[in-house]
Amino acid sequence: MEMIIDRIEGNIAVCEMPDGGMVDIPLERLPKGVRPGDVLSLRDGVYTLEPARRKARLGIIRKLENDVFN
Repeated sequence: MEMIIDRIEGNIAVCEMPDGGMVDIPLERLPKGVRPGDVLSLRDGVYTLEPARRKARLGIIRKLENDVFN
């Protein structure tokens, strides 16, 4: 399962689930250095960063911004 870190509040990462729901995850359970916009996968109770998925999402967002503002 994949989720996106929406924001960090104190020592909690607020993550958006694929269905649009939100879940709070303590930062101590996540890889060090996570930040908003990171894509996480959860497998066998272990959270892993997915940097290629983050990069792909940012590319899509940039294209949408260019389409709107150009």
